[in-house]
Amino acid sequence: MFEFDLDKMLFNIPAGKHDIKEIKEVLKVHPEVKFVSLVGLDIGGHDTDEKIPVKAFIDNIERFLEHGVQTDGSSVVLPKIADLNNAKVDIIPDVDVNWYVDHNLKHIDLKTGLPVGTLRIPSFLLHNDVNEVGSRVILRDSVIAFKKTLMEMLKENPYVFDNMDIKKASDIEDIVLTSATELEFWVKTPDEEADREQLTTAQILKEQYWKRTIGPVRTALEKSIIVLDKYGFEVEMGHKEVGGVKAKMGHSGHYDHVMEQLEVDWKYSTAMQAADNENQVKYVIRDVFRMYGLDVTFTAKPMEGIAGSGEHTHIGVAAKLKNGRTANMFSPKDMSKDFLSPVGFGALMGILKNYEVINPFVSSSNDSLNRLKPGYEAPVSIVTSLGHEVDKPSRNRTVLTGLVRDINDPLATRFELRSPNPKSNTYLVLASSYMGMLDGIEAALKNKKTSKDLESSISKNYGQRDFYLEKDRVYRTEKDVFDEYTQKERDKFFGKAPRTVWENLCAFEDQEEKIKIFRRENVMDDAILESYKEAILGQWATELHNRIVPNTMNLIRSTVKCHNDTDSVDYDVAYWGRINKIRNELGRDTLSEQCLLTKIVKALERKNYKNASSLQIKMQKRVEELVELYTIYKKNLF
Repeated sequence: MFEFDLDKMLFNIPAGKHDIKEIKEVLKVHPEVKFVSLVGLDIGGHDTDEKIPVKAFIDNIERFLEHGVQTDGSSVVLPKIADLNNAKVDIIPDVDVNWYVDHNLKHIDLKTGLPVGTLRIPSFLLHNDVNEVGSRVILRDSVIAFKKTLMEMLKENPYVFDNMDIKKASDIEDIVLTSATELEFWVKTPDEEADREQLTTAQILKEQYWKRTIGPVRTALEKSIIVLDKYGFEVEMGHKEVGGVKAKMGHSGHYDHVMEQLEVDWKYSTAMQAADNENQVKYVIRDVFRMYGLDVTFTAKPMEGIAGSGEHTHIGVAAKLKNGRTANMFSPKDMSKDFLSPVGFGALMGILKNYEVINPFVSSSNDSLNRLKPGYEAPVSIVTSLGHEVDKPSRNRTVLTGLVRDINDPLATRFELRSPNPKSNTYLVLASSYMGMLDGIEAALKNKKTSKDLESSISKNYGQRDFYLEKDRVYRTEKDVFDEYTQKERDKFFGKAPRTVWENLCAFEDQEEKIKIFRRENVMDDAILESYKEAILGQWATELHNRIVPNTMNLIRSTVKCHNDTDSVDYDVAYWGRINKIRNELGRDTLSEQCLLTKIVKALERKNYKNASSLQIKMQKRVEELVELYTIYKKNLF
């Protein structure tokens, strides 16, 4: 399928190689790269893509690198910032990260025999010549604030080095924030309908987990890994995830019934580079799988009742020392005595205490919250696991944030935030997490808390007072959150999880004290927070009104009567009666009563979002009942 030489292709221009002369030389020897695109990220996580011919870029390269290109507020999601009458937005290249080439695998340059490429340059957005805005800006500013403030804290609290593999603050040359994401996704043959019962059975039996891939899925996965390594991503593995069924070969000799869940992992990087890498990885995977006739979806919950796709995000903090050595700032001096250093404990506690306001940046769509429901390893409760003992690392997959550590490798210590999904805006997930971490570190160090003190704090009982964590909460458990706690206990101990995007966004008003963490060092001022809320609220309302309600109506219409009144049993009649009652409640108005779908539409049109949110929850429950009853009903028919 790949009829070109990968070794002859240009895949990246790395950071440090962005001198004008070097850029011109590279593009000159790679004529297959015919376009340049400046990639800006708005506050909703959408990236820009404009095709600038390479010749036009080179002829004006100084101007492009300094001033970028101009767009307007209607082209990007920046509500309350770039309005139609105040819409000047410039896209300014970032010269401090890797630039990647996006290859059009189906457009081959006749002269070179290679795919036509577009050099994608990650960029910042500049509003009205003075205000930098957008997701990359927020992440950049959060990293700057974190490093600056943490360094000040370390100097003011030298006691912390008693339990770190660093002697003193003056030994630190730089603080490095590292991150990595695990990308899960579903692959399917176009137009194939999923057999939900077979998928559920295969999932329960774990028939697909880590199994050998076959056919076009195997080839596409292998090709993807090979191509990703050409970019320098250093892929660590690609494998089957828990979801899916065994592919079937049709009479034509081709696999025509593919429905599988996969995962690809690659090496960690600095925060900004990790987020940029993830964007490019998704493009490569989607393009390669399409070459083999397969659809790829990065949605969090493609099918109800089937394993969703997560994107576990790993977060670490290291110190680059003046002697050239690297030290993990989360690791204690003696890995056999403590789980974490005071900095590590403070950071973990900061995420947990402030997660109500971090969550709107993590789970900002209907799709994301469809995945985050009690059940198959869904991280819905604000709680962590450290491990039963210091020498027994935690493998609790039911918690929100897990501690990953290897007693023999201090550099491996990090946190795994399990709630993000492939559609999460990683720039804002990391930025909001860093600001929460900073809050916890400050509290721990100002109060001169040791690792043992902080282990006691994070392990506190419900109702126990603490210097930082909330009294009526539990923050650590080594138990299975779903099997060993009831729903009532989970709500009481760990807080009630939001059920809709509206409920999630309400934290911006309900948690005023916590929202202050984002205003630190002006990382997110009121204008940015309001812009983000407006953007996500608009997306939620529009999707609910224009997509979810019509799709639900189509589902209702598809649940048709299948039995014949002259050849049926009382079982069929009884179940159809229950089904039809729900159908009418959901989708049919009467002169005296509006159906649920109509009520949702009317509430959204009146901008009564609280009511629309409550109705959405009710609609979801009734749809689940409808699907379950209809499945049972059809099984009884000959």
